[in-house]
Amino acid sequence: MRSYDPDLTPAWKKSAPVPEVPADHDLVVEEVSTGFCGAVIRCEAGTVTLEDRFGKHRVFPMEPRGFLLEGRVVTLVRPTAAAPVRPTRTASGSVAVPSARARVARAGRIYVEGRHDAELVERVWGDDLRIEGVVVEYLEGVDDLPSIVAEFAPAPDARLGVLVDHLVPGSKESRIAAQVTSPDVLVVGHPYIDIWEAVKPSAVGIKAWPTVPRGQDWKTGVCRALGWPSDNTGAVWQAILKRVNSYKDLEPELLGRVEELIDFVTTP
Repeated sequence: MRSYDPDLTPAWKKSAPVPEVPADHDLVVEEVSTGFCGAVIRCEAGTVTLEDRFGKHRVFPMEPRGFLLEGRVVTLVRPTAAAPVRPTRTASGSVAVPSARARVARAGRIYVEGRHDAELVERVWGDDLRIEGVVVEYLEGVDDLPSIVAEFAPAPDARLGVLVDHLVPGSKESRIAAQVTSPDVLVVGHPYIDIWEAVKPSAVGIKAWPTVPRGQDWKTGVCRALGWPSDNTGAVWQAILKRVNSYKDLEPELLGRVEELIDFVTTP
């Protein structure tokens, strides 16, 4: 018995197969029936939207053999959705652990001077702190630090770390910090008058943080010097904070001190 090909169409009438090409964003193609040429800007529900060089948009069905790509006939198909890329590092540069649950809060704490300090630490080290179970609280200044430490009652299983602004030799802050002598308390600091200065100028689009004469409110002086609104420094800080995406946007003098505090509080 002879076996027959069920397709009786003569070979010369059959169309040669054409490649299927994903309609990726910005792919430039030409629609065969109209000659409209443009870049893919949208692909949905069996249609593709093209934008030509004049900004004109047209929607076409994604039919077989419906487009030319670099002069060759192709069939556009819907792109395969890419799997979301999970970050491999946290904002602090640590290895990310996406499935890790927050640890129950430790008895130990990290104290920082103000709300802005706490928000900056949370933005960069928040993931690390939750995994380690470390809570950050703010003091609103360090004038009463010795009494605050005494009230906390630090112990080997409840260590206290303190981050102080402008901790330089001879400063008021250094004299206050020297009064804290408990082995279960670590007081460290950075040289900046305010935590704003710990953000690299390049991160906020300036050449340098301006020098503010002594006796003037530092934040207000900075805003005036840079032409920023000086009547709402809180809003200015939120704009600065949004520019901080990772540890790379912070000065090393702050990075090392925060890492030191986290290690101190979490080490048995």
